[in-house]
Amino acid sequence: MKKDTSHINSLENEAIYIMREVAAQFEKPVLLFSGGKDSITLVRLAVKAFYPAKVPFPLMHIDTGHNFPETIEFRDRLVKELGLELIVRNVQDSIDEGKVKEESGRYASRNMLQTTTLLDALEEFKFDAAIGGARRDEEKARAKERVFSVRDDFGQWDEKNQRPELFDMLNGDIDHGQNVRVFPISNWTELDVWSYIERENIEIPSIYFAHKRKVFLRDGMIWSAEDGIVYRDENEEVLEEMVRFRTVGDMSCTAAVLSDASTISKVVEEIRDSTISERGARIDDKRSEAAMEKRKQQGYF
Repeated sequence: MKKDTSHINSLENEAIYIMREVAAQFEKPVLLFSGGKDSITLVRLAVKAFYPAKVPFPLMHIDTGHNFPETIEFRDRLVKELGLELIVRNVQDSIDEGKVKEESGRYASRNMLQTTTLLDALEEFKFDAAIGGARRDEEKARAKERVFSVRDDFGQWDEKNQRPELFDMLNGDIDHGQNVRVFPISNWTELDVWSYIERENIEIPSIYFAHKRKVFLRDGMIWSAEDGIVYRDENEEVLEEMVRFRTVGDMSCTAAVLSDASTISKVVEEIRDSTISERGARIDDKRSEAAMEKRKQQGYF
């Protein structure tokens, strides 16, 4: 039985329209790339939007230095194969320059430190629009975002001062110093993204598929025990389990899930049957109920 792809086609058409509007309305856009499934999907959409011409803006990765090696390897291979420009800016540099302070202890993470590095990079290159893969279904703060989300000259977001977007009219008019965060797949769900990856036969990093990995348990979540990046107490036993990752941040903020889904079709089936949200595997979201909203107000994507 042939699958009905009309819903996915509509989402793809909307995202391509948004990509083209970004290129038309802004002088210097950039696509933020993490090596995760959402940003990989954005790259495919950008390639389609401007084919046969090249994608008219670079990719930029804010590297925490604690990424999964598989993700970095995939990132470098993808940009080489597609002939894309990649800019990398490192959180470690922000730490070394004294702009941010490294966290310590059992919940230490560099995820929140990315904001400073990101804002500095946007200022360095004078980017006026930054395209990202956030989706409204992920988290309630992200559900408040517009497709064109205006940030002030400090890169901060005011959820009470959002422009209306009526009839798909996207307004990229900004004042000097402001910039816009753009979310082409804002209306997609996690299942939509995976269904699109399956339909388009898009390659993704191996950590999205079930594999044996050294892990340990904490607070009911499965943490990575590899590479010594994540702090582990002596009494937290290292296990080897068959796991995969539903979302890819760095090792300190992304939990694994037990799984035997080794193909995209099995992942799609697993997501369809899941009763736990994708953000349920984000360790950093456990810090507080309003963690994401506070980070966005400070300039986080």
